[in-house]
Amino acid sequence: MYRFLLSRQWVILTLVGLVLIPVMIKLGYWQLHRHEHKVAQNQLIAASLAAEPVPVTDLTAPGRDLPRREMWRTVTATGTYDTAHEVVVRQRTAADEQSIGYYVLTPLVLGDGDAVLVNRGWISAGNDLTKFPDVPAAPKGKVTVTGRMMADETTEASGIKDTRGLPARQVMLINSTEQAKRTGRPMLGGYIEQTGPKQPGGPELVPEPDHDSIGPHMAYAIQWWLFAGAVPVGWVILVRRERRDRAAAAAKKAGEAEEAPESGQAPEAGTARESADATA
Repeated sequence: MYRFLLSRQWVILTLVGLVLIPVMIKLGYWQLHRHEHKVAQNQLIAASLAAEPVPVTDLTAPGRDLPRREMWRTVTATGTYDTAHEVVVRQRTAADEQSIGYYVLTPLVLGDGDAVLVNRGWISAGNDLTKFPDVPAAPKGKVTVTGRMMADETTEASGIKDTRGLPARQVMLINSTEQAKRTGRPMLGGYIEQTGPKQPGGPELVPEPDHDSIGPHMAYAIQWWLFAGAVPVGWVILVRRERRDRAAAAAKKAGEAEEAPESGQAPEAGTARESADATA
């Protein structure tokens, strides 16, 4: 009755189904883990933003990688801007997430001679990407900056390619180690994403990161698991349909075989005599 399952077509179909089920289950768990990561990150951002501001030197030091748990913490730093070593970071979006421009990255020299990078905000790219853009001047003299502490950017973590051969004073990544080499000055690990004070006519400050949205990852996970469950259900439906169609075809063939002998029988005796009388 189910011998058709041993046919080449059905063996291939069954094997494909058996492969798809674990793959879809794994994809569902992948989306679940992304959901959990997003939820944990949102909680970390919210807690960090709500924490009391601390001096930047409490969280980082020259050559130190910023721990993830310290990301987005509000810090303060007092010093003077080193505008001679100011650079711009290419291919960054404004608060509208559409306009492409630069981040303005300026070292702030602290009282002990160490420096910390400050992302002063976003400016438009302008028309000529081969030249250093017109950057709003940084405040002169001693200033106190408030901002979110961020980890150094790397290609591995950000996916941004560190392109070489860029125009002078333009970079792709915000990285304190690279800027320490460039300036010849000890640089605190990580950088400050400035939130205040807001400078009139200055760069557009980077907005607070979104920590409310959790994205569609959980919905995708459920979707993949539903697909995995649909595979065996669909397989059973197809098997039953195939069995029904084969049974109907066999019944039809048997009926045609029974009708064939009846149509080939000799005529009855009475009918034969009537035919003979008609001929006479």
